[in-house]
Amino acid sequence: MNPSFVHLFMETTMQFNVTRRGVLLAGAASMLGAPAFAQGKPITIIVPYSPGGTADLSTRVIAQFAAPSVGSPMIVDNRTGGGGLIGWGLAARAAPDGNTLLTVELAYAIAAGLLPNMPFDPLKAFSQITTAVKVPHVLVVNPNVPAKTVQEFIALAKAQPGKLNYGSGGNGTNTHLAGELFKSVTGTDIVHVPYKGAGAVLADLMGNQVQALITAVPTALSHIRSGKLRALMVTGVERNALLPDVPSAKEAGIPAMDIDYWVGLGAPAGTPQPVIDKLGKAINAALAQPEAKKKFAEMGLTVVGSTPEQATLFVNSEIRRWSAVIKQAGIKPE
Repeated sequence: MNPSFVHLFMETTMQFNVTRRGVLLAGAASMLGAPAFAQGKPITIIVPYSPGGTADLSTRVIAQFAAPSVGSPMIVDNRTGGGGLIGWGLAARAAPDGNTLLTVELAYAIAAGLLPNMPFDPLKAFSQITTAVKVPHVLVVNPNVPAKTVQEFIALAKAQPGKLNYGSGGNGTNTHLAGELFKSVTGTDIVHVPYKGAGAVLADLMGNQVQALITAVPTALSHIRSGKLRALMVTGVERNALLPDVPSAKEAGIPAMDIDYWVGLGAPAGTPQPVIDKLGKAINAALAQPEAKKKFAEMGLTVVGSTPEQATLFVNSEIRRWSAVIKQAGIKPE
């Protein structure tokens, strides 16, 4: 795990606990005129992953800043297992009253195309509230790779088809799909080597057992700054503020490599639209606070704060996009 994430997790957790105590008082105060939500009952946000990752940390910051705006305590509940299926299933079966929410992120959109027998319809199981934050991916290589630019890396791969390897955090992960998309749009033959998690692939990448990785910026940031990895491109239209010297995909001549890791919130299908709208407005107002934007910027994340309608269109488009990549690459669940 990125050491800076560990520090941030501890800091955010402490701040969240303080905020939680404060917002319990805010819930009581809401009876006196603050905009109480769902009669001031606690709102549980299910995160289908372990504490400490980008999805978990982002959710905790959202809860920290949004609870006062919503007028109810917001409690993060990590429900791990099944690559996200445990948490997704629990949220899908929860009462549609606005008191149980789900952290929806990139892996959900990928799973929708990868897992044909999900116990719910991924397009209909949740009402999207907002796409809260996003961060681009970055293409990194071992410093021993004789390529200083993306185009040099593409030329090297084409000159040695099947000789270069790219690592991923596992079959069907965002790092796997990003690698397959890169191969497709560049016409290169680079061998996929799956690992069990980001830590393992980063270790072998720095040891030159694999030569390349496309992962979310925060995951590789400290290794780029230390010189243990070389960044060739960030996957977006614009450069990333944390890596100002690294060209964007558009600048590198590969505009199709516009990939963000994103985190949003959804509610069980059937949650009344007025509740969805009220939650969306309150959460987006919280995300717009300068301190919230600063906190996310420290994590490398940019605040989006979309409306429920925009979030629904976005999540559905992501499901369609990654389903097409999965089908083209012939990726099957393990």
